[in-house]
Amino acid sequence: MTLEVHLDADDLTRTLKADVLAGLTADPKWLSPKWFYDARGSELFEQITELPEYYPTRTERQILTDRAAEIARHTRARTLLELGSGYSTKTRLLLDALTTAGTLQTFVPMDVSPTALAAAAARISADYPGLRVHNIVGDLTRHLKHLPGGGDRLIAFLGGTIGNLVPAERAAFLSDVRSVLEPGEHLLLGTDLVKSPQIVVPAYDDAEGVTAEFNRNVLRVLNTSLGADFDLDGFAHVALWDPEHEWVEMRLRARWPMRVTIPGVDLVIELEAGEEIRTEVSAKFRREGIEQELAEAGFALDHWWTDRDALFGVSLARALPTA
Repeated sequence: MTLEVHLDADDLTRTLKADVLAGLTADPKWLSPKWFYDARGSELFEQITELPEYYPTRTERQILTDRAAEIARHTRARTLLELGSGYSTKTRLLLDALTTAGTLQTFVPMDVSPTALAAAAARISADYPGLRVHNIVGDLTRHLKHLPGGGDRLIAFLGGTIGNLVPAERAAFLSDVRSVLEPGEHLLLGTDLVKSPQIVVPAYDDAEGVTAEFNRNVLRVLNTSLGADFDLDGFAHVALWDPEHEWVEMRLRARWPMRVTIPGVDLVIELEAGEEIRTEVSAKFRREGIEQELAEAGFALDHWWTDRDALFGVSLARALPTA
């Protein structure tokens, strides 16, 4: 097992500071969802994935359970690279299928959270003896160029995480993915699909309040990392459906007027009662839109799978030769 670090503590802090300055001085205010995921945030998200309201994880898992052997036969991947891997729970379905097919040699998880990466990698190394595990601590929007080569690679980007990127960011990301793949190599992409807001919104606003705690965790990260004095109890969790963009927005709404000091970036912000900070966008997709975005980035959609209720989609795309 090897570890490659492109996002050390100093770099992480610099990036956090830049994001906080940009987001909290904007109008309206925002924070990047990547900052949810310290050790506590990663634990909370794992809890969210098991909630009854949160259909994406179990639905995608079922699709992968049904299709992993087919994915292995089609790709014959020698290297599986997973972006935003977290604890790599669903990845085991792909690892099992590719191991059974006899092609897999190397697993390369990339994540910004060294804690989640180390925990997952230790378990996978123990459970798959002989498999090379090459961990990369990095940001998927900046460090894809460091993914190792070697031929017959499959990049997996699961969980609907691509929905956290707005359209321009998605286009740049998919182009970056294509640039590190050779023609004929594959991208496996998980995408949450457009459906009734009555199904979507509760997935981001569960009855137990786990998502609310997860949302407020971004403020706790700022308190811990930058010495901020956010009163977490002073913010209500909000999840809203935006029908124009076909996405869910998570926000934190100030319950009362407050003045927040953030010494780490030498910033003081004033919040009015009811003012909101957007913390996440989670876009939902349609097949035709996914196929078009993939084509514009240089991919051909080879396979498209959904569950029987069409809640979630998994696509397998092949990198095309460049013109």
